Amino acid sequence: MNIQTSSIHIVRRYGPVGGMERYVWELTHALAKQGQRVKIICERAYEQCDNNIDVIELGEVKPKPRWLAMIKFSNRVSKYLNSIDTDKWVIHSHERCAEHHVTTFHGPSILMRKKRALDFISPRIATWEYLEKRELFGKNVYTVLPNSLLVSDQLAKLYPAAAHKLGFPAYPGVSEQFTQLSRKSNGHTIGFIGKEWQRKGLEFAVKVVKSLIDQNPQITFIVTGPEPEEIEHLFTDWPKDNYQLKGWQRSEDTLPYIDLLIHPAEVEPFGMVVAEVNAAGLPVVISDCCGIAELIQEQHGLVLPLNQTEAWQQALLKLMTEQKVDSLKLTWDNLSFQHQQLYLKIAQGK
Repeated sequence: MNIQTSSIHIVRRYGPVGGMERYVWELTHALAKQGQRVKIICERAYEQCDNNIDVIELGEVKPKPRWLAMIKFSNRVSKYLNSIDTDKWVIHSHERCAEHHVTTFHGPSILMRKKRALDFISPRIATWEYLEKRELFGKNVYTVLPNSLLVSDQLAKLYPAAAHKLGFPAYPGVSEQFTQLSRKSNGHTIGFIGKEWQRKGLEFAVKVVKSLIDQNPQITFIVTGPEPEEIEHLFTDWPKDNYQLKGWQRSEDTLPYIDLLIHPAEVEPFGMVVAEVNAAGLPVVISDCCGIAELIQEQHGLVLPLNQTEAWQQALLKLMTEQKVDSLKLTWDNLSFQHQQLYLKIAQGK
């Protein structure tokens, strides 16, 4: 039997409406399912959640500029938390907030951005750097949870004074539904999934896959995430029958129609879609810039640097005919147990 813990989770959008948001949704539901007390503080809940989860909606603010919206949300969260008794609760933030004992880093540090000449006079950059430092060094912060070793190493180098707060990576889980998907692919279909298509390397993927299609016209390419009008210019010299631009759709609706995933991300703190593809029993070819790369072995697919185009071509051809894939066994229940142990330790030390 689990010892009960009580946790408050802070997230602007509560629901499976994005990678980080799905992480929070699934984690909190796994905690509730295992008998833990869970409260959510958000701007808005996007789906009906488990009846055992208490959701506090603070109301939406104007989403842009994002840095100003984050300050407004943070202030509202602090005001609400200061109005209630939180002595028996562990406060877990998934945003850039001030009142938390645990914070999860779902993305790269703002210090990893490409520097520009006028950054020093930008209120946006100054605000993001301030919010990030506050998130790490706030007086109540016990633990910082990176979602991969890649993020952990980056934070340790960028903020050595916070290195002692870094916990073991809190790898995202994968829902059981991905293990039950029915295959509808033709045996020659490569998939790309990602709304932030530039960061996730779509241009490189287009170059690699087009070279394969020139050799084998049976190969097709399905792209989901970005709206077609955003990326049509990348396919002007492609045969119309060899690609499909699906726009945004759930990854579980895409996976039955592909045979493997190409994910040449330039920056990817973890790569949840890679874990979902693995759970569906499909191989992956990903860049070494992905946090999940540390978990990928030969039985799951291949990890390659971005400067080896020919190696990517060969890997895709090889894995398209090798469909036996071992599972990484990343589950939300395991993630929940990891958090329960952490919350109990913090609660006992408060």
